[in-house]
Amino acid sequence: MAENKQTAESAVSDVHKKIKAAFEAFDYESNNTVDVREIGTIIFSLGCFPSQADLHDFIAEVEEDHTGYIHLERFLPAMTKVLLEHKFPPIPEDLLLQAFEVLDKEKKGYLEPEELTKYMTQEGELFTQEEMDEMLTALADHEKNLIYYKDLINQLTIDPDM
Repeated sequence: MAENKQTAESAVSDVHKKIKAAFEAFDYESNNTVDVREIGTIIFSLGCFPSQADLHDFIAEVEEDHTGYIHLERFLPAMTKVLLEHKFPPIPEDLLLQAFEVLDKEKKGYLEPEELTKYMTQEGELFTQEEMDEMLTALADHEKNLIYYKDLINQLTIDPDM
């Protein structure tokens, strides 16, 4: 029994280390505080993919009196619970592939930036043009300016055991 407790404590300790490392990457003033606008990026970097509504609820839970900042002491326990309970799981690789294949009506194996921008700014949870510009800079093949979605899926899917 003591061995199981130690293993569980070790798992929590590892989760805390991951969360702190992700949080500290955005703690530009080294004061255990991040801008509320960075929380989505931090959560995504930890392999969690909440909907916009879930993200909004999570921020409401941890934000410090609507100041626009989140402190590590509030974020750490809430995010630990999210990770240990496997909330906001990533979308399975095969579903992502199916989604891209639906968008790729001509079965080319890629999408053009304009196509992806149209889908992402006009349907579902909408992205702003600024968000799309950032995303396309990171995702598009720089020589051909195309988005090869099978390569992209490999980047988007995270091994949950990492």
